Formats: sequence, structure tokens, C-alpha cells
Amino acid sequence: MTKSVRLFLLCLLVIATARTADAQVYESEHYRLKVVTVAQGLIRPWGLDWLPDGRMLVTERPGRLRIVSSDGVVSSPVRGLPDVDDGGQGGLLDVLVDPDFAENRVIYFSYSEPGSGGSGTAVARAELRDDGLEETKVIFRQFPKVDSRLHYGSRLALAADGTLFVTVGERGQRQLAQDPGVNRGQVVRIHTDGSIPDDNPFVGRTGHRPEIWSYGHRNPQGAAIHPETGALWIHEHGARGGDEVNIPKRGGNHGWPVIAYGTHYSGARIGIGTSAPGMEQPIHYWDPSIAPSGMTFYTGDVFEKWRGSLLVGALKFRLLARLTLKGTRVVGQETLIAEIGERIRDVRQGPDGYVYLLTDSRAGRVLRLEPE
Repeated sequence: MTKSVRLFLLCLLVIATARTADAQVYESEHYRLKVVTVAQGLIRPWGLDWLPDGRMLVTERPGRLRIVSSDGVVSSPVRGLPDVDDGGQGGLLDVLVDPDFAENRVIYFSYSEPGSGGSGTAVARAELRDDGLEETKVIFRQFPKVDSRLHYGSRLALAADGTLFVTVGERGQRQLAQDPGVNRGQVVRIHTDGSIPDDNPFVGRTGHRPEIWSYGHRNPQGAAIHPETGALWIHEHGARGGDEVNIPKRGGNHGWPVIAYGTHYSGARIGIGTSAPGMEQPIHYWDPSIAPSGMTFYTGDVFEKWRGSLLVGALKFRLLARLTLKGTRVVGQETLIAEIGERIRDVRQGPDGYVYLLTDSRAGRVLRLEPE
């Protein structure tokens, strides 16, 4: 074999190896999975949703909203967003497209709103027009604001009855998660114009915020509506261990920080243990913590064997978890695309049936998961 032939074959091997690396192929129980980069160059992307024409809305934590085309072209920042406090864990966070967007052009987004006392989780609605956002209105403000940049929560989920669920973190003030007179560690339920549903559990009750649906949460960063029951499911960060999947009960106290799995970062026990009368139990928990963020129920045809599974992204171990469900019980767990090299911030099923991920970095990407 001549030197030139050997060099040619070596070049082919290098090219083939590079292509394999670019493809990022992973083995799973049912599928050989290929991870495709759809878009890149995003700074700390946090939430995404689809417009009716197939384009994606993607938030960047520093306070920018981008439109990403199906072929990965990232727009300049959408104009008209409110001021955002982008320090710590705060910034522009989740985004949700109204089901009637084609007629009303409405989107919703959550963010850390600066103001008197510090910052707080806020949700706004606006009309997305060609020249930016118009008719922007804040429909929820966390009360009160606090000088902290921790635990904003901020996932949005729209129920079948048209009400909007908002997850709110306890902002590092864990004892206040048991105080229904303030917005700390809760799931909030409002109408999309910001008004309070009459059937919320604490409407008219002294010392209780009327927007509260459930309380005693820590930092919920995943929310999805069950496709069959219509119930809201969430997951939330624990401390050192004790990340939880919960089905927030109407008026329910989910325990933080009186009960929890795992421990404080110091190693000390949290509260009184893992259970107490009148406090709800999670349907699943992770110990050690995976730092979950973003989740979706899979209902598509592309991954038919995953149908009915709950997909959860992880920041700590940079993985995607697939939880197998039987009713409201988790009966199995599979780790997918472990150690992808970037923190997974959001997980969504696209209108095409593929699974899409956001990676949380200063060179963040939109990824598409495909069966090879």
C-alpha cells in the first residue's frame, strides 16, 4: 500500500469518526437514538414552544426572545419585552403559545421581574406581531418581591379548561413555603387575563392568596398536563437529594420544608422526616438529585414504544430520563443520552412527534432526538 493510499484511507477514517461524533448516537432500550443539532449559538436558553407555522419561540435567560426557523435560523431578539432581572437563576424563563394564536397572536412568558424589594416571578401575556410584542400585560406577580436570585420556578402549563398554571419557587425562603399568605413555593392557577378562577381552593379565605392551587413546594421547574386525565404534573428540585415528581392536589400541602426526601446541602436532616399527617407524598423522587428541569408526556408516533412515558431533563447529570407510568405510579425508569455534555434545561414534544431539548450553556442548542 503506497503512502498516498494510506493517507487517503486515514483521512476517510477521520471523516467517518467526525461524522459519528456529530451524530451523537446513543443506545436505549427500544431505539438507537440520534441527537441532531437544530439550532445553536443561543445564550442560556430556558423555554421553547411552537408557533402554528412550525417555527419555535425560544427564551434566553439574559432577557431575549428568539424565533427559530425549522432549518435552524435564529432571529434577532424580538422587541418589546419588559425589563428582566437576569442575575443568578433569574431571567427570561418559560414561554407558551396560546392555542388560538392563529387568531389572537397571544403568547405567555414568565420572567424574574425587578422592583421594590428585589425581584419576583412574573407572568405576562402579549401579542406577537411582525415588529415585536404589543399589548403586553403582566397577569401574575409574585408577592412580595425579595432580594434573592434563587428558586423562581416559572414553568407554565395551560389546562383544558383554559386556566393557566404557574409554578413559583420559594426563593430560598424555605419556611415561607408553608405560609399561604405569600407566594413562596406554590402552584398558582389563574385565568389567562390574570383574573382568579372562582373555584380555586382558597378564594375568600382570610390569610390565603386566592391564586394558590397548592403549596409546600421548593423549586418546581417542570410542568405538564397529563394527556388523558387533564391533571397537572410537576417536578421540583430537592436540596441534596429529594427531587420530586408531584401531582399538585387542589389545596394540597406538599410538605416543603417540613417533610422531604434527601437532606440539606450540609447533610442535616430536613424537617421532621419524609411524612406527616395532612401533607402530600410525591409519586416519585430521586436520591441522589438529578436536578430536573423541563418535562413532557410523550404522545407521538415517532417513538411509539415511549407513548405514555414522562420525559424529564436533568441539569446535574446532563441526561434525559424516561419514566414509565401505570396510572399515577412510576413503574420504571430509563436513562437516555446520559452525559450529553450539556445541562438539559427543557424537554418538549414537537408537533412532528420528535423530542426536542434545550441545552443550558452560553453556547446553548436546540436538539432533536430521532430514532436512527
